[in-house]
Amino acid sequence: MARMVRYLALRWRQWLSSATLRMPRGLYARSLIIIIAPMVLLQSVIAFVFMERHWQTVTQRLSTAVTRDIAAIIDIIETYPQDDNFTEVTRMARERLALNIAILPPDPLPAPAPKPFFSILDQILSEEITRQIGRPFWIDTVGNSNLVEIRIRLEDNVLRVFARRSQAYASNTHIFLLWMVGTSLVLLFIAILFLRNQIRPIQKLAEAAEGFGKGHALPDGFRPRGAIEVRQASLAFIQMRERIEKQMEQRTEMLAGVSHDLRTILTRFKLQLAMSAPSDDIAAMEKDIDDMQSMLEGYLDFARGDVEEETGELDLRTALAEVAAQGKLHERAVDVSVLGRSDIIVRPVAFRRLLANLASNAFRHADRIEVVARVSRGRLTLTMDDDGPGIPEDEREDVFRPFYRIDDARNLDASGTGLGLSIARDIARKHGGDIALDDSPLGGLRVTVRLPV
Repeated sequence: MARMVRYLALRWRQWLSSATLRMPRGLYARSLIIIIAPMVLLQSVIAFVFMERHWQTVTQRLSTAVTRDIAAIIDIIETYPQDDNFTEVTRMARERLALNIAILPPDPLPAPAPKPFFSILDQILSEEITRQIGRPFWIDTVGNSNLVEIRIRLEDNVLRVFARRSQAYASNTHIFLLWMVGTSLVLLFIAILFLRNQIRPIQKLAEAAEGFGKGHALPDGFRPRGAIEVRQASLAFIQMRERIEKQMEQRTEMLAGVSHDLRTILTRFKLQLAMSAPSDDIAAMEKDIDDMQSMLEGYLDFARGDVEEETGELDLRTALAEVAAQGKLHERAVDVSVLGRSDIIVRPVAFRRLLANLASNAFRHADRIEVVARVSRGRLTLTMDDDGPGIPEDEREDVFRPFYRIDDARNLDASGTGLGLSIARDIARKHGGDIALDDSPLGGLRVTVRLPV
């Protein structure tokens, strides 16, 4: 018993998991299901409880009345002598009972017709004839005809009766169904219109938040709309965006001031060293000053992150051609290729810096570099393979941390700052993408950049 309970619980969890995977992921679609599902369930219950009971009860009463009239006609035919044509009985049945009858020769009844899959009239009328008359009979209730044919074997004849279908069957039920379906469609249409107006502000807020993550400006006409909770969320997002932009602006201004002051001091050092007599110590100090200036520029680039740059169109082939040209200057074999369209929407300066950082990192440690860019379905996938020493798998995430150093580090050389890959990933993530490292078919490192464009 316990095993059966565990099995049923497991099957139930599997069914719930499968149903969850099949559920639509959008808020609009899920909200429609929340509205439609109870409506369909309610209508189904009403149709089953009311319609089934009403339909069956009314049909039962009508079929009982028609069968009672037919039984009375049979009693009259067999009790009172009639003429050969049964004219009087036929007239009374037609005028008083709305039944068209005929007395046929005692031929065999037709073969039983196939029973319909679902017919309350066929079932109930057969039961009533069997109960009230109790003689061999044949009925035809199938089809769209407004008449129902009934044949009953008498002692010397066959009684054929044509009755209107509405006399034995609740035929006006479709009116209720039409009203039920019609009102449901009207209510559903109103719900869709209302729901669309409620969902649209949430969709606009999601688009604005996603655009902010990619460095885009607020969409034209964006303002708090919809329900009060959505308005509060939109207002909170706008205020958060303003605070973040203000902090970035203040940080950029502070860094610009620091950069100016430090560059002034470094310039004085350079002038003082230039006025000194040449020597090995002076050359070493000049090299240290150059390294300090290079490190300062790297720190500022990493901290600034190009937050002030707007997005624009960039030709991918041109950008990769610049990488190939840089490879020639470093005497490296660089192959570049672009699959698909070459125009993308990014922050042009920041994206070029991303490529330059990745390329310079490869130039320092490899002799051969292959770059392949593919744009498909609004996403850019760029792979950069090299034949260098690579990076150990357990340190591939660590090298993206600022100032991280490893033995024979790829992202740090004698004059480097350890920020090349950090800046590249920061730029990729500000575009809504990311950078991953893997083994290269060339034997070195593969850098994969994925961005929405």
